[in-house]
Formats: sequence, structure tokens, C-alpha cells
Amino acid sequence: MTAPMPVRPPEPPTTGASAPPAPRTETPGNKAPARLLAPLRETGKLFALGLAVGRAIFRRPFQLREFIEQFWFVASVTILPAALVSIPFGAVIALQVGSLTQQLGAQSFTGGASVLAVIQQASPIIVALLISGAAGSAICADLGSRKIREELDAMEVMGVSPIQRLVVPRVLATMLVAVLLNGLISVVGTLGGYFFNVIMQGGTPGAYLASFSALAQLPDLYISEFKALIFGFIAGIVAAYRGLNPRGGPKGVGDAVNQSVVITFMLLFFVNMVLTAIYLQIVPAKGS
Repeated sequence: MTAPMPVRPPEPPTTGASAPPAPRTETPGNKAPARLLAPLRETGKLFALGLAVGRAIFRRPFQLREFIEQFWFVASVTILPAALVSIPFGAVIALQVGSLTQQLGAQSFTGGASVLAVIQQASPIIVALLISGAAGSAICADLGSRKIREELDAMEVMGVSPIQRLVVPRVLATMLVAVLLNGLISVVGTLGGYFFNVIMQGGTPGAYLASFSALAQLPDLYISEFKALIFGFIAGIVAAYRGLNPRGGPKGVGDAVNQSVVITFMLLFFVNMVLTAIYLQIVPAKGS
């Protein structure tokens, strides 16, 4: 007879460094922090791009030809809409303020109130909306198409900074056009408000101009131009950021354009509220 084969006892489970890692399972609890931190990461990247553009402005060589081309493009697509939009804005403000002042018995202050509303609030907001909607969307689409065609990656391989070569001229162009458009909209909106107040509401030209000189002051124009400068910078930076980071191929470029306009509008109204609150606290009203 043959002896039975010995049975080998089972090996104990290994522990320590030799143990294989347990498979990691994705749970809703693990995904929640990542989703909450995603907006913070995007915000940080947006601010980082703004700082990079601010540093690259003072580096040489400066892309003067690209800046002139972008300035002409942004101005050509925004000048006519800005002039056409500013007329109804000035008219609506003049009519509404004139109606309120008539109810309060202070019709002589219609000119000053309506002009201040146009210069301080309406004009910078119109500039930001037009720059973001017309020029910012085109900038975002241009940079996004370059990104998906891998042109920006090729520039980095050749040692050319896409930020200094492409982003800086576009941001500076939007800022300069925004400042110039703000002056145009202020003039056209004021003239529109003057026409509708004098012609349609029976106001007198002398009272309109006298109330404007009695309530308005030079810092009102300064804060208006400063707002336009900041809004132009925000519109250019947001458009460039979304254009440099498209997702999903050509369809992602269209989504990035829509996102850039929406994000710019949200930042616009928040920054406008902050700047207006600071200005009213620092600069006293005329005659106070």
C-alpha cells in the first residue's frame, strides 16, 4: 500500500508591506469634496492667469502689431452697438428720473440725477456687456480653436509664451477700447437723456444743465473710466481663460464661449457693487 499524501496547511494571510492593496471604490462621499473644490480651483487658475498677464505686460518684446489688430477688431464690433444701445438707456433713465422728480416736486434736479446715473452706472455696464458679448466671445472662440488645433502647444515647444504673444495684446485691447467706449456712451447717453427730458417731458434746457453742474463733479467721471478699465480687464481675462481651457473638442469651444460671457456678467455686477460702495464712502457728495 502507498502512504497517503500529506495535506499542506493553508498559508496565513500576509500583512504589512507585502499585502496587495485593497481595491479603492468610488463612493458619493469621495466625489462630493472634489465637486465642491472644483469651483475654487477654477477661480484660483483664473486669478493666476490674471497675475501672469499683469507680469507679461511689462516684458519685451511687446506684440505691437497684434495689439493694433486686436484693438481695431474690438473697436469695429462694439462702436456702433454701443452708440445705438446708449440712446435708449439714456432715454429710459431720463424718463424714469423725470417722472419721479415730478412726483416729488423736484423737477429741476432731473438733469443732474439722470446724467449721474448714466455716467456712474449705465455707461460702464453697457461697455462691459458689449465688450464681453461681442469681443470677448470672439477672443474666446479664437483661442479655443487654436488650443484644439494644438497651435498653443506648438508655440510652447518652440519657446514662445502664448500668454505674452496672444493673451496680453487682446487684454490690453479690450481695456483701451472699454475706456474709449465709456466716453462715447457717456456723451451719447447724456444727449439722449437731454433730448427726451426737454422734448417729451417739457423740461427746460437751462434747468437741465444747471442741475448737472450743481450735482456732478469730476471724480464721477474718474470712477466711470476706472470701472470701464477694470471691466475691460475682467472681460479679456475671462475670455482668454475659457479659450485656453476648452473641454470636449469643437463642441467644448462653443460651451467655453457661453461660459465666458456668463462668468463675465456675474463678475461684472459684483465688482460694480464693490466699486460703487467704496466710491460713495471715499468721495463725498458735492455740496456736503
